[in-house]
Amino acid sequence: MKSIVLISTPWPLFSRPSIQLGTLKSYLHREFPALNVVAHHFYLKIAESIGYSLYHEISEKTWIAETVYAALLYPERFDAIETLFYREAKGNPLLAEVDFKDLAYRIVSVTDEFIDSVGWDAYSLAGFSICFCQLTSSLYFIRFIKKKFPQLAILVGGSMFAGDSTRDLLAVFPEIDFVINGEGEVPLGRLVHHLINSSGLEETNRTPGLVAKQDVDNKTNVVFSQMADLSDLPVPDYEDYFKLLKTFLPEKMFFPTLPAEASRGCRWQASETGTGHSGCAFCNLNRNWERYRIKGPKQVTAEIDHLTSKYRNLSVAFMDNLMPVKTAVEMFDRLAGLKKDLSLFCELRATTQKRILEKMSVAGVNRVQIGIEALSTRLLEKLNKGTTAIQNLEIMKHCEAMGIVNSANLILHFPGSNSEDMKETLHNLEFATFFRPLKIVHFWLGQGSPVYENPEAYGIRAAFNHQNYAKIFPPEISRRMTFMIQEYRGDLGYQRKLWRPVEQKVRAWQKEYTRIHQDSGNAPILSYRDGRAFMIIRQQRLSGDPFTHRLEGLSREIYLFCGQHRSLKRILHRFQGLTAERLMPFLKMMADKKLMFEENRKYLSLAVPVQSKRADCN
Repeated sequence: MKSIVLISTPWPLFSRPSIQLGTLKSYLHREFPALNVVAHHFYLKIAESIGYSLYHEISEKTWIAETVYAALLYPERFDAIETLFYREAKGNPLLAEVDFKDLAYRIVSVTDEFIDSVGWDAYSLAGFSICFCQLTSSLYFIRFIKKKFPQLAILVGGSMFAGDSTRDLLAVFPEIDFVINGEGEVPLGRLVHHLINSSGLEETNRTPGLVAKQDVDNKTNVVFSQMADLSDLPVPDYEDYFKLLKTFLPEKMFFPTLPAEASRGCRWQASETGTGHSGCAFCNLNRNWERYRIKGPKQVTAEIDHLTSKYRNLSVAFMDNLMPVKTAVEMFDRLAGLKKDLSLFCELRATTQKRILEKMSVAGVNRVQIGIEALSTRLLEKLNKGTTAIQNLEIMKHCEAMGIVNSANLILHFPGSNSEDMKETLHNLEFATFFRPLKIVHFWLGQGSPVYENPEAYGIRAAFNHQNYAKIFPPEISRRMTFMIQEYRGDLGYQRKLWRPVEQKVRAWQKEYTRIHQDSGNAPILSYRDGRAFMIIRQQRLSGDPFTHRLEGLSREIYLFCGQHRSLKRILHRFQGLTAERLMPFLKMMADKKLMFEENRKYLSLAVPVQSKRADCN
């Protein structure tokens, strides 16, 4: 057994080391202390070469990212691929000015120079992490490395392929020897153990989680093999990334964000209490996991303390699908106890309680991605989110109050959604415009998602590879592979027309929110100041003076009590002696003025206190 090389090709976020490479390298070092493991975060070199701004824009859109190396892989298809690049780049000022041929030339020059500089014959195994936007770039590397060094075993893993599609990959791309299904640590460790203790690659098809060439015609289900307990994971090793960064000129230097993880899997798909859920209908992320597992708060804190101290950096991004709930309070208390001015990012469910958000804010969480997805409770039910519109508005409000930037999405064109879903969304958008705008995301069919597995329930008549794969790959590949991004025959034309008013409303919301904050700085659009016996609510406007409202006595108390959504029954219980006949006119007036939101006799006050901690959102 010689050395092992792990490679991450373009186009992940350049400003983060690969957590896949970092974790695998650290795991292999622990399991095989004498083994030399080298990790190449090559995407960072490409970013430095073509410029960080251009790299970022390319990496933000899947089809643009996949075109560049596709043109290098299949030069006979260059014209069609170039057309696809410009079609996808339309509307992007930076990309629209790019000369595609010149871009491809610059990238192939840097890539080939790197490939030629590596002594591949020193390695027994080359492993590629293939996630979103990395398919064609990885295939380019694999093809040319394997051509020069046919004895080098090629292994691929990552989120792009899972289950039966791993066999498709081996059948269509003969340069690949092994594919990992799911997590990489255990299968890779077993493969390395086999290579160390064997003279060949025979019988590796018996390794759970590892799919080998001899498994291509095997009709049995592809199985997982993953970490039973995340406490057994070592701290990721990002040394290779930082070593490369230090070779750059001073003007190309920057402070990266350190990836970390506190859990794997999805607690909504299979909750921590053991109750099973099918997960969000549109999501196919969890085809790579079997269950939800978490690290203990003490371990997470120690890892972040270690990473930030070792790499002299304070920005950390949790890569979890969803942060743990049961251990969240202890974990963020411990992180706050580090006495480091951390800048943290994580993904959350909309059901995250305010008290947990407050703990997170104190610990340093200033950016989150919350699974909002819709502002219609009817549509949220179809999406199987397990949340409601009033819960989504509440957490958007809390983030606004605490200065936590929420980069949540609004999914449009979901198959089976109807005019009632759209009308409810339009109505509820009137109450959401006080908070940070959502990002429009058009539904796409992901291979392995609940919608994909049960298409008839969503009015889908047929599913097939996205048409862009046929532009990128030759027919003998695009027709044989089942790729992650699918298209379908159903009600897509109807959906595009149906959701047009919502798209227009959201774009207007985005513009107005930006312009108001340009004029007023970081102040919330709808806020209140409390005077103990009274309160003053202030609503900023683009044109004209702000609207102001004064609430006194019982009205003030009710409004403050509904700072978290409350049912009518609970409000009446809280204010003994107050009748529904007296209460309802006040609640209706507040909702008519858009100072409160009402849903199914539940009420949420929308104004945020001006004295709340508000970080810089710019």
